[in-house]
Amino acid sequence: MPDGSDGHMLPLRDGAMLWVDAQGQPEDGLPGLVLLHGGAGMWDYLGPVADLAAASFRTVRYDQRGCGRSSPDEDYSIARYVADLDELREHFGYERWYIFGHSFGATLGIEYAATHGHRVAGLVYCSGLGIGWSTHRAAYKAQQEQRLTTAERARLNELAAKTRTWDEEVEWRTLSWLPDFVDPKRARQWAAADANTPLPLNLACNRAFNTETKTWTIDDEIGRWSAVTCPVWIIHGEGDPRPADGPRTLASILPNAGFHEIANAGHQPWRERPNAVGQVLAAVAAHASKTS
Repeated sequence: MPDGSDGHMLPLRDGAMLWVDAQGQPEDGLPGLVLLHGGAGMWDYLGPVADLAAASFRTVRYDQRGCGRSSPDEDYSIARYVADLDELREHFGYERWYIFGHSFGATLGIEYAATHGHRVAGLVYCSGLGIGWSTHRAAYKAQQEQRLTTAERARLNELAAKTRTWDEEVEWRTLSWLPDFVDPKRARQWAAADANTPLPLNLACNRAFNTETKTWTIDDEIGRWSAVTCPVWIIHGEGDPRPADGPRTLASILPNAGFHEIANAGHQPWRERPNAVGQVLAAVAAHASKTS
């Protein structure tokens, strides 16, 4: 999934090192758009989204603390990741910037907007879980299983229970991510391409965030996120196995949000329907031009 861009290592104030890739120059005068990858515990794979936005934004992508090409770490919490994101904003010199968050990155993005609302010009909340994930998790798991054959489910469970060789790791990742795609002709190709990324999954990071977010109640989420007043563009693939109910509920409690369900797309809608995602980014760019 890394797109081959060189990027660079950026030191944070506490000594952590983040892999960062910024496209565009300050003198271009373009608004900033930071892209937040999912996982948690993965790495940046949002180069194609940055390409869609490149004409209208200076884009910043990075591997989150302890993940991908960033330095090893054990400080995993929403508060820590929100602080890292604000330090990046300071580093790149933005008073306010736009955020594109995918999956876990959508959660991080709205938490940042709830904490630093005066720093966020707008948020694209892509393929996030929305409100009340605990009530939708079972439906997601059922959809995942339905999209695999009996043999694939058995093999996935077998691989999950063992110490894997690299080839087995790639196979496990492929089967895990295959249900995220709708296109029957390219789903396995995309899942396998992502699975072959030669970077480790930080499972300790993933567990830490799952433990933290499981403590959130629906009232907690509504209480924090309803205070987000910036424009929010919520994108959800119609074929994402994660139910759209949670993101729809989120749209309903935000004062300035629109819900964009993309047909014939799964969890990574920019791959299966790049034009549809590009249209949303164009609307974000139009907002930026009006408020600059």
